[in-house]
Amino acid sequence: MKRRDFLKSAAVIAAAAGSADLLAAAKTVEAPAERAEDIAPEGGKLIASAPMLQNYAEKSMGVAFAVSALANGYVIYGRQSDLSDGKKVKCGGFRATTIHNEVIHVRLKGLEPATKYYYKIGADRIDYKDGYHMYVIGNEEDPQIYSFTTAGKDAKAHFCVINDTHKRWSSFAKITEKIAELSPSTVIWNGDANNREEKLSDLVETFLNPDIPAKDYASRTPFLFAPGNHDQRGFAGRRMENIWMFRQPDERASRDWDLGRNFAVRMGEVALIGLDTGEDKLDGNPLFAGLFNNEAYREAQVAWLEDALASKEIAEAPFLVAFCHIPLFDPRPDANPGDLYPADVAPGFKRDYAAWQRSCSKLWGPLLDKAGCQLLIVGHQHCFRYDAPTEGRGWAQIVGGAPDNTEERFSTVIEGKVKGKKLRINVHNIHTGKVQESFTFKAR
Repeated sequence: MKRRDFLKSAAVIAAAAGSADLLAAAKTVEAPAERAEDIAPEGGKLIASAPMLQNYAEKSMGVAFAVSALANGYVIYGRQSDLSDGKKVKCGGFRATTIHNEVIHVRLKGLEPATKYYYKIGADRIDYKDGYHMYVIGNEEDPQIYSFTTAGKDAKAHFCVINDTHKRWSSFAKITEKIAELSPSTVIWNGDANNREEKLSDLVETFLNPDIPAKDYASRTPFLFAPGNHDQRGFAGRRMENIWMFRQPDERASRDWDLGRNFAVRMGEVALIGLDTGEDKLDGNPLFAGLFNNEAYREAQVAWLEDALASKEIAEAPFLVAFCHIPLFDPRPDANPGDLYPADVAPGFKRDYAAWQRSCSKLWGPLLDKAGCQLLIVGHQHCFRYDAPTEGRGWAQIVGGAPDNTEERFSTVIEGKVKGKKLRINVHNIHTGKVQESFTFKAR
């Protein structure tokens, strides 16, 4: 056979083989309806937790829940309490939905500000072999219908702040009881929800399946999250977005692609600003083998913060409250300021980690002052403290309490509520069940 004839013959054979493969693939795609009847769903419940409302916002809301097997989840939501007007939104974004065996994330977008919505969750159990062999082998919907109200300038100006819960379940149970009693519009979880988490299942336990009686603690009250230093430790903690969703790309400027944990939310008369202080140790500290890049991360938040504070909804709010985990001020001269190179140690300072972040104070403090921020709420130090404004620092600072329950070291729920054109802050002592101290702020 001549070379030219051989090539033509080979091409014809290859084309025929390709057509046969495509035909077989097409037939394979049609098979699931028949195949699904022969596959028995695995035992046990597929939906493995109550839903958690994440990233409270004006026109969007995140819903997360745990699953026990490979699943494709969804949320049905609407304005009617019986969901007769319900719309179904699947997990994941465009192109392909998410299939996961532990966590389902659904982001509801295009919502109306300061509006009440009803919702319920559901999931399809998936048998996945490969790209042409995938089947829905069962469906499960939570019969419970929950509700939430979006943020916005007409929303109720009422928030709570918790911090340093560290998976101390007895303390966390009391904290969630207090939150249920106060019924705020949103809760800011101000860092160190975790300790050092290596597996995604550890994070699922922290947020979706905590060992407390109120399993639906975040099903009606939406949460915002300002991570702490412990929240990025451990292999799973390095990718917190696997459990606590980022804002969607169209909710952030392209410049701020990696700043999905920051938030700027208008809630009634109050603007809420969330920042991430990152680690309490320097990037160069040998303990972490050079595997962190927090210095650049903190600097990247400057441009985001400047834009957020200048936005109309935030700038026009009578009250501006900011949140981050590590304090940006400390009155004690021996408190480690977090910039002691090369390894967080220097004569005259206690411990080898930051008690406060002087670098963040220099980066963000002037912008908060210029914008008229009245209050910064922080955690990290495991003790309640109030730092009044000083010359050169116009904002007050409240440090939230510890996960312990003693007279000296107690958990706190810091409550903020606008009443009579004033912002009233109550610091609830979880150990005594009483208000430890109260503060009042005037409009800016």
